[in-house]
Amino acid sequence: GLRPTPALSVLGWGLVLLGVGAEGGCVDLGNCCKGRESRCHTTGWRPDRSYGTCYCDQACRHTLDCCHDYPLACPAQSCKVTDWSYWSGCAEPCKNAYRVRRRYIVQEPKNGGEPCPPLEERAGCVEYRNGKDKMCRQSLVPALITTGGYGKARRKRDASSGGQEPGYCVEFHVTSLTQNCLIENRPHARWMRYLSKGFVVCVECQPPALNSGFQRCYGDGGELERNQILQWYAVGNPHCRGTWKWVQQLESCSCHLIHSFLFI
Repeated sequence: GLRPTPALSVLGWGLVLLGVGAEGGCVDLGNCCKGRESRCHTTGWRPDRSYGTCYCDQACRHTLDCCHDYPLACPAQSCKVTDWSYWSGCAEPCKNAYRVRRRYIVQEPKNGGEPCPPLEERAGCVEYRNGKDKMCRQSLVPALITTGGYGKARRKRDASSGGQEPGYCVEFHVTSLTQNCLIENRPHARWMRYLSKGFVVCVECQPPALNSGFQRCYGDGGELERNQILQWYAVGNPHCRGTWKWVQQLESCSCHLIHSFLFI
């Protein structure tokens, strides 16, 4: 008989491979596996046009040994979550605490889809009423402070709208602070670096931080014995905090620009 020519042999072998490849792959395997699963394989064409063992697991995208039909049989499915819930109340009254909001997973990620984003967020807060709906003792609430420059902008805005006059200023002697205050380098938070142990700082109490009930700012130390240690927190960096002692109250505010701060 006649021997097949080399050209016909190559053509015939290619048709055989195409026939096998059409039958192999993830569609025929009927399985899409998580992670790296060595048993999740079949025989078929790979993306590099080679034929042999190929995989239908999640890791094959990185190891480049997927079956040719992996994207079709195992489409990527990104995580889906609900909208954020409402913010909770403060975790504890009468102290610097936190509030929480959450969201929940609606669809888990599959086949290399985008992972789920954070499901919980926390933010600082202070609740000025206790569980019996009574105002907290002023001494129990730490002072929340920001840069004095914010107060100047607020006074200018209040003056243009016929707002109230500023309240009063209090001088404190800083007795301790965390290292985070000294290394803060974000443009809006560099004022924290002017808080230094041993320095006397001037903090202004003005509306709306000035409580209308007893005409004071929370955490100003007005109702305490003069040697008692008070706590303060810097707004904008929950890790910048410390303690200070009350020095004196100034009815006429003339705080130095550098070491001037504001009750929030």
